[in-house]
Amino acid sequence: MRRFIIHLVFIVVVIGFGALSGVSNTPGDWYQSLAKPAFNPPPWIFAPVWTMLYVLIAIAGARIWEKAPASAAMQIWFAQMVLNFVWSPIFFGLQAPGLALIVIVVMLLAILGFIQQARPIDRPASFLFAPYALWVAFATLLNASIFLMN
Repeated sequence: MRRFIIHLVFIVVVIGFGALSGVSNTPGDWYQSLAKPAFNPPPWIFAPVWTMLYVLIAIAGARIWEKAPASAAMQIWFAQMVLNFVWSPIFFGLQAPGLALIVIVVMLLAILGFIQQARPIDRPASFLFAPYALWVAFATLLNASIFLMN
């Protein structure tokens, strides 16, 4: 029962903060006016992808929390979450794709660091971050392209 509660709390908190960040920082007219690369995904794809990723992120965090709550992996997990939640207000709210690019590069490095640090503690937790790493690598390329095109 304890494990279920830990996982549920992580999932609710991560999805909750993710949803709050998304709703508070909608793209709007400024974003619509930007030049974007041909590989820019359609707007409808972001909500379902991020929801799935947030579930995976939460489960990975819960698994590490259960086994090593004071570990470097857990500290990196929290750091990447902070970076994740500040990216949207920087990109959309401040309309600062250059600053957002710095944030997302650091976030990608933190994600990769989590994978490395989590592997010896809980291999499934590190594997749960693989889709997240791929998506954020793609998002980094998208952010960089928008920055360079505008």
